[in-house]
Amino acid sequence: MNVIEIKELTRNYGNDRGVFDVSFSVKEGEVFGFLGPNGAGKTTTIRHLMGFLKPQKGSCTIAGRDCWKESARIQEQLGYIPGEMEFFSDMTGQEFLIFLEKYRGIKANGRKNELLERFELDAKGKLKKMSKGMKQKVGIVAAFMHDPQVLILDEPTSGLDPLMQNRFINLILEEKKRDKTILMSSHMFEEVERTCHRVCIIKNGRLAAVDSVDALKETQVRKYIITLDSPDSAAAFAREELGETVVSDSSVTVGIKGDIKDLISVMARYPVTNIKTPGQSLEEVFLQYYGGDK
Repeated sequence: MNVIEIKELTRNYGNDRGVFDVSFSVKEGEVFGFLGPNGAGKTTTIRHLMGFLKPQKGSCTIAGRDCWKESARIQEQLGYIPGEMEFFSDMTGQEFLIFLEKYRGIKANGRKNELLERFELDAKGKLKKMSKGMKQKVGIVAAFMHDPQVLILDEPTSGLDPLMQNRFINLILEEKKRDKTILMSSHMFEEVERTCHRVCIIKNGRLAAVDSVDALKETQVRKYIITLDSPDSAAAFAREELGETVVSDSSVTVGIKGDIKDLISVMARYPVTNIKTPGQSLEEVFLQYYGGDK
């Protein structure tokens, strides 16, 4: 069953800015990664899901409800972390969380206190005096404390130190085991690799790929490090027409997409002493979609 559905979503801001015919779905119990650099269309898409923007074309639904027409009903059972935190600055963090409890009509529960302890957050201070990382922690507690079944998270670890980033990843893994449905936009590739079932890559407002992390890696150029018995052998091996090669002393790094039969055939004719296939990170896949290191 699809909990989140986006069909042909379009919002054109002009000058090729916006989102164009974006379609994807997130299944019940799935953690779905949403990747792209600033300006690619991630936040615009998420704002449509939250009911903050009305589609110029297409539709967005959560649990079968129209995100624009029924946003209030949807948000009752939704956890949301915005890309930019905005608070009532005169409130303390504690007052803000109590306000949300009353707004949502939920009773105080141990979940809030557990999250405050997990992220080492003293929420008694004024929000306007908090650092970005402290505000981010308040946002995380606010999104998770009512135990929602659906979460939409826009750059949720922005401003957190590595220890807190790791604690957040563990929180997502726990929610994953509880079959929560989560859409998470992120620049943290480790975060996505460790937590997500599938990944969507958006480029210039258009979808570039939607697939599992492993499947995306398999479709891209893979690197093989071939070690030979001498630098001369390595130089000769590099001259074979196998693909992009980099020579370092007695080793050659070869980038190959798809079938490696030709690589195996060439290796059989050379004094190969070792071969390594370093794991391909999601970041490398992402950079391939975006053309090198642009």
